[in-house]
Amino acid sequence: MQRDGAACMTAGLKARIARHWPVLRLRTILLCTLLFVAALPGFGAIFLRVYENALVRRTEAELVAQGAALAAGAAVVGRGMAARPAPSAAPMRYHDRMTAVDLRSSPILPPRPRAVATRDRPDAAAVEIARRMVPAFAETKVTTLSSILMIDRRGVVLNGREGGRSLAALPEIRAALAGRAVTVLRENQGVTAHYPLEWLSRAAGIRLHHARPISVDGQVVGALLVSRSPRALFLGLYEDRGKIALGVVAIFLMLLLLSAILSRAIVRPIESLSRATRELALGRRVTPRRPSLQVVEIQALYRDFEQMAESIGKRSRYLRDFASAVSHEFKTPLAGISGAIELLQDHGADMAPADRQRFLTNMAADARRLTRLVQRLMELARADVLVGESGARMDAAPVLAAVADALSGEGFAIGLHVPDALPPLAVDAGALEAVLTTLAENARQAGASRLDIGVTVRDDAAWIDCADDGPGIPPGDRQRVFDLFFTSRREEGGTGLGLAIARSLLGAYHGELYLVPSERGAHFRLVVGIAA
Repeated sequence: MQRDGAACMTAGLKARIARHWPVLRLRTILLCTLLFVAALPGFGAIFLRVYENALVRRTEAELVAQGAALAAGAAVVGRGMAARPAPSAAPMRYHDRMTAVDLRSSPILPPRPRAVATRDRPDAAAVEIARRMVPAFAETKVTTLSSILMIDRRGVVLNGREGGRSLAALPEIRAALAGRAVTVLRENQGVTAHYPLEWLSRAAGIRLHHARPISVDGQVVGALLVSRSPRALFLGLYEDRGKIALGVVAIFLMLLLLSAILSRAIVRPIESLSRATRELALGRRVTPRRPSLQVVEIQALYRDFEQMAESIGKRSRYLRDFASAVSHEFKTPLAGISGAIELLQDHGADMAPADRQRFLTNMAADARRLTRLVQRLMELARADVLVGESGARMDAAPVLAAVADALSGEGFAIGLHVPDALPPLAVDAGALEAVLTTLAENARQAGASRLDIGVTVRDDAAWIDCADDGPGIPPGDRQRVFDLFFTSRREEGGTGLGLAIARSLLGAYHGELYLVPSERGAHFRLVVGIAA
C-alpha cells in the first residue's frame, strides 16, 4: 500500500512538472548549460566568504600569538624590575586554542572610542615596563602591521598618541584586567575603500581587537590591546584583477568555441535529419549531408536514418509492384467472369445448353482462381508481417519425419538424410513445416517422383537441402522463381505465391531460402540458425 501510494505521488509530481516544463530548442539548452558552467566561478565568489571567515580566524590567532608573546615579555620585564626570581616551571598541557570570532555569528561592535581624559595617574611600575617594551612593540608593529597599546591596571594607556588617557570603559579592557583574554570585532571607522571589490567583503570594514592581561606572579599589572584589520582576501583579489579578468574572458571564449562545436556536431545534424524526415514523409527521398565534425551517436543516427529510408523505399516499391501484380492477376479472371455474364445476359435465352454450361464452368473456374488468390494473398500478408519469437527453439527431426510421412505416396517418395545428433533450430515448427510442405508440393506438381531432404550442420547454422528428380527449372526462369505471381503452372491453378510465402516465413526467424543451380531437377536450400 505504501509503495503504491509513493508511486502515485511520483506519477502526479512528474505529470505536474511535465505540464509546466518549457519546450526548448536543443541549442538553447546547451547554451544555458554552458552559461551556467561559465558562471560557476562567479558563484564561487560567494563561497569565498567561507575562506574570508577562515582568514579572520587566522588573523585572530595571529593577534593572540602576538599578545601572548608580548604579554609574556612584559611579565618577564616586570619580574626583573622587582628582582624576584622566575617561578619554577610547572608541567604544562598543550592544546589547540579554539578561535572565538565568527563573521556569521559574532556581534560587530561600534568603532573603538577614543581614550578619555582621566585623573588617575599611570602606575609607575607599569610605566617602566612599557618604556622597556616600546622597542619590542615597534619591531613587532613593523612586521605585523598591528596596533599595540599597553594599559596599566587602572585602564590608563601607557604608549602611543593616547598615552595618559583611559580606556577602562571598554568591555574587552575590563575583561583583560579581570584576567581573561578576549577578542572582539569592531567596525573600522577610519577605513577607506581602496579596491573596487571591497563592497563584496564583510571583513573589509571591521577590525579585530584582542585584549590580553599582563600577569606578574599571578597578579594582573596591566593589559595589552592588539588590533588589526583582516584585509588580505580582497587585497589579493585586486592584485590579481588582470589574471581574473583574463580568466573570465578565456572562459567566455571557450564557451563560444564549445557552443560552435556542439552546434556543428549535434544541433545542425539533428536539424538536417529533421528536414530529411519531413521530406521523406512527403514522399521525397533526400539524403542529409553528413556533418564535418563526427560524433559516434550522430553517425549511428545517420546510419539508422539511411536504413529506415532504404526500408521505406523498398516497402514502397514492393507495395507498388504488389498492387500492379495483384491488379494484373485479378484482371484476367474478372474479365472472363464479366464477359461470360454479359453473354449470358444478352444471349442466355437463345444459347444452347452446352454453350451455357461451358460459360458457367469457365466462370466457376475463374471464381475458384480468385478464391485461391485471395487465400494466398492473406497467407503472404501474414508471413510478411510475422515477427519470429526471439527464443524460438524446435527439434527438426520429428517435423521432417512428419512431412515425409504426410506427403509420400504412390508415385512420389521423400527421402530423409538427417544426422543423429541434430541440434535444436531457432525457428518455429509450424513455419518450417509450411516451408517444407510448399517445396514438396511444388516438386510433385512439377512431375518429380522423389524428393531428398538432407541436413548438414555448419558452424552456427543448419543447411536443409531439398533436391528433386523432376525436370528442373529452366535457366531463364531461375532469377524469377521468388517473384510474386510468377508461375509456369497457371493453367493447373498455380498462383506464384508459394515460394514468396516460404521465404517470408523463414525471414521472420532470420533464415534464408534460395535456389541452388543444378543440372537436373530443382534444388532449394534452407539456412536456419542453431538455437542458443
